[in-house]
Amino acid sequence: MNFPRWKILLVIAICVMAMFIASPNFLEKKQREGIFSFLPSETVNLGLDLQGGSYLLLEVDFNQYLQEQMQTLLDDLRIAMREDKIGYLSLSANKADVTFKLREMNEIDKAKKIISGISRDLDYEISELGEAKVFYRGDYLKQTKRDLIGQSVEIVRRRVDETGTREPIIQRQGDNRILLQVPGLDNPEKLKNLLGQTAKMTFHLMDENNPFPASLVIPPPGEMLLKGDEEGRTQYYLVKKKIELSGDLLVDSRASYDQGRPVVSFRFNNQGGKKFAKTTKENVKKPFAIVLDKKVISAPVIQTPILGGSGIITGNFTVESANDLALLLRAGALPAPITVIEERTVGPSLGHDSIEAGKIASLVGVVFVIVAMLAFYGLFGIFSSVALLINIILILAALSLFQATLTLPGIAGIVLTMGMAVDANVLIFERIKEEARAGRTPISAIEHGFSQAFKTIFDSNVTTLIATLLLFIYGSGPVKGFAVTLSIGILSSMFSAIMLTRLMIVIWTKKVRPKTLPV
Repeated sequence: MNFPRWKILLVIAICVMAMFIASPNFLEKKQREGIFSFLPSETVNLGLDLQGGSYLLLEVDFNQYLQEQMQTLLDDLRIAMREDKIGYLSLSANKADVTFKLREMNEIDKAKKIISGISRDLDYEISELGEAKVFYRGDYLKQTKRDLIGQSVEIVRRRVDETGTREPIIQRQGDNRILLQVPGLDNPEKLKNLLGQTAKMTFHLMDENNPFPASLVIPPPGEMLLKGDEEGRTQYYLVKKKIELSGDLLVDSRASYDQGRPVVSFRFNNQGGKKFAKTTKENVKKPFAIVLDKKVISAPVIQTPILGGSGIITGNFTVESANDLALLLRAGALPAPITVIEERTVGPSLGHDSIEAGKIASLVGVVFVIVAMLAFYGLFGIFSSVALLINIILILAALSLFQATLTLPGIAGIVLTMGMAVDANVLIFERIKEEARAGRTPISAIEHGFSQAFKTIFDSNVTTLIATLLLFIYGSGPVKGFAVTLSIGILSSMFSAIMLTRLMIVIWTKKVRPKTLPV
């Protein structure tokens, strides 16, 4: 029964703060932006099933990724065999393997040694006639495919988060698909454009004699002919295949302005900064191509060595396109192209109906619980009912503060929490009844009732909290939404049922000094 003043003030402060944080959820948007603009701006973040949004099913093109890897393997084999002066014919690559034919049969052992030295994950077949086939092992390809999907999911998550969308649902489906659900997004076109770009940026030196050919030309060995990225204008670039720097060395990129025009500024990490400084120092007055997804977006001439590890990308940018490019570079390049194979827009009418049904269910649940508590426990039932209402406000405040997503199963978790909240009070009140029947005074019965019931309440809530934690870790989508609201409800119900209810009963007892208990 001893409630220190600091504890009383703490309980009251928590309740007042929860009301303040949760209050925007009970106001219209115009009210929040008008006379109540002093209130917090955050409200409960609704999931796709409640506020509508976009549903995209994405497919990762593993074959395209494998074909790029085979082309890289082809270049490695060409360089290695030339260094070892091994003659070969018909060196070519496809998505399954790299093939070539040795000129001399006595060089088969040297070729095997070169292949083994490139990668331990390679396997090969070389016939007696010198016809060779080099390919990756099956177990390596399976692991690479799994890693590729995992990496793609992470990059998609970064790109979606960068757009400001809150709590998207991103799940892996099957061997090569990703499910993306974005609440509150009515027009998915911009998001599709961002996801459709691989955003693989590389930096290359250019042909010194003819870097900007006026028409299609056959590129010399070791070079490639690329088109520019400007709309309405066809410009060709002769670019060396060797990658001087890659975009994975970037640590930051931002849209900015240079001489009044939009540009994209970028910054490398330590390793990239050293390479960038070395490359620009050795190639002053030479053109330097910045390539994004096999298109040249900028080809400036290096005027002076760039030693700070940062620079800018100039081009025919608008403010929006500069922001989009900076976003893509920050989020990172997709390891393989992604295509949208299914798209659906969930209308807000479903969400509105679901919210209304959830409100009715919650309201009916609260009314029945309050009526039952009043009927069984009288005045103490009123105290528990007040604590129940505060508990609901605490849940809304926590969801708003942490911006956790509320889904339809999450509403079910809140309704379930209401029953669990008064369950603790039922245990306490029944224990108080037992202590009173055993002959204890009202004050002693209340003290023992709370202290003895606390152990049971604590054990039951902790075990439930462990179960919800496992649901959150191993569940996905709606299951996580249910786990979030249930776990928040458990913590808030322990506070409201034990601390708040006890405070009200203690204040009433000290003021009234009852001879019998109203339970």
